[in-house]
Amino acid sequence: MKTFMANAANVEKMWFVVDVEGKVLGRAASEVAKILRGKHKPEYTPHVDTGDYVIVINADKVVLTGHKMDNKIYRRHSGYVGGLKEIKYRHLFEKNPERVFELAVKRMLPKNSLGRKMFKKLKVYAGSEHQHNAQKPEVLELNI
Repeated sequence: MKTFMANAANVEKMWFVVDVEGKVLGRAASEVAKILRGKHKPEYTPHVDTGDYVIVINADKVVLTGHKMDNKIYRRHSGYVGGLKEIKYRHLFEKNPERVFELAVKRMLPKNSLGRKMFKKLKVYAGSEHQHNAQKPEVLELNI
């Protein structure tokens, strides 16, 4: 018996549209990360990018549970002494709602070159319009 290992030549990529209006941020992001990674396919191979493209619409209508809107803080560091930058979720959400969803998904992907390649297949839009109609994306309902 021989184990099937996918490679870049025999992986078929699809396009999906996901509407996250009224969905919880973390639960929606984990489902999107699973699709980007390719874990929903039977030919999933950990060292190959078997995932599909995902278009996320209505990212400005995603919700958080509890008091996270005011208490959650995003941190980044420049690498220099005293270079810690902090911003509250509410301010980042008002300024750039797409970035909030991108960060949630990016942090669920592998932290290597393969994860960076998977992240490039994510397209996030604040409104309900997107510019990828030529790819004929399928509508995907999240069961969360």
